[in-house]
Amino acid sequence: MRAAVYRGKQRVEIEEVPVPEIGAGEILIRVEACGICHTDLKKIEYGLLEPPRIFGHETAGIVAAVGAGVTKYSVGDAVIAFHHIPCKKCFYCERKLYAQCGVYKRVGITAGFEAAGGGYAEYVRVMPWIVEQGVEKIPAGVSFEQASFVEPVNTCLKAVEQSKVKRGDLALVLGQGPIGLIFTMLLKARGIETIATDVMPTRRTQSLRFGSVEALHPLENDVAGAARARTQGRGADVVFVAASAPGIVEQGIRASRPGARILLFAQTSDNERIEVSGADICKDERVIMGAYSADVDLQSESARLVFTGEIPVGDLVTHSFPLTKILEGVKLATHPDEKSLKIVILPQQL
Repeated sequence: MRAAVYRGKQRVEIEEVPVPEIGAGEILIRVEACGICHTDLKKIEYGLLEPPRIFGHETAGIVAAVGAGVTKYSVGDAVIAFHHIPCKKCFYCERKLYAQCGVYKRVGITAGFEAAGGGYAEYVRVMPWIVEQGVEKIPAGVSFEQASFVEPVNTCLKAVEQSKVKRGDLALVLGQGPIGLIFTMLLKARGIETIATDVMPTRRTQSLRFGSVEALHPLENDVAGAARARTQGRGADVVFVAASAPGIVEQGIRASRPGARILLFAQTSDNERIEVSGADICKDERVIMGAYSADVDLQSESARLVFTGEIPVGDLVTHSFPLTKILEGVKLATHPDEKSLKIVILPQQL
């Protein structure tokens, strides 16, 4: 089969590799769509992991084979698959910090080499613990491109739940790329007033379409002033940092009120540094928190939100590429233009 193999920093090669062999309790999925995620882009751009690997984890496709003992799924089922599932037994799982669980950190889907998601290939092998808890069937009438959003929606829903944002709060979402726009959609669905920021005018326009009450340029507009104007001078109650740029976290803190919650979502690289006043956190009693990866407890709900169209994530897809042109997709996702939002790879397309 064809696969996009990561061969080192800023190197991805289209290669012929064996179709993965499955064992008892496993399934083989023919990948129909896999979204490009910025965590994979960072791994490729900065060479964060040892090669070779096949990335891609926002995977939707068709069950092509089932191993001995598999009864929940049959050949021909349309499914999405999460690449991480926790053990539900350890210290971290007991505290619902699933992303810190040792079993969760073991990637459970591979297209070959060290398991790394594998969605940038024609077929993936799904391991038993993922088959047991991490696969959802796609209803009839839902496209594979739309279905591939279940995992990223889960990660955003987890962050929204963790933030404890509630009706009557003012939320501030910094960044309106695909992830930031998913936050905006989720907040609108909960009736929460949201201000958003982005440097691109087209993304600000989309933000207003998907639910923000204001969409501001973070460098040209007074973001803190806009937040205070809507809160009797206090500032935002909750800030979601959905982009990574110098000074973006500091801007979120300046625009927030004392006691606010600042949730970091996009700060996944060890190279990123934040410098804040200790008094802004201690004296003003703000809380800085992080949210990373998906939550198995929210899996069914994230699937429902996507499959029913309650949040219109399918509208975020602006570009799709066959596997042979994945480098074009990676380049566009790494350096987006005015028209690009979500980019999806279609491995079966020639």
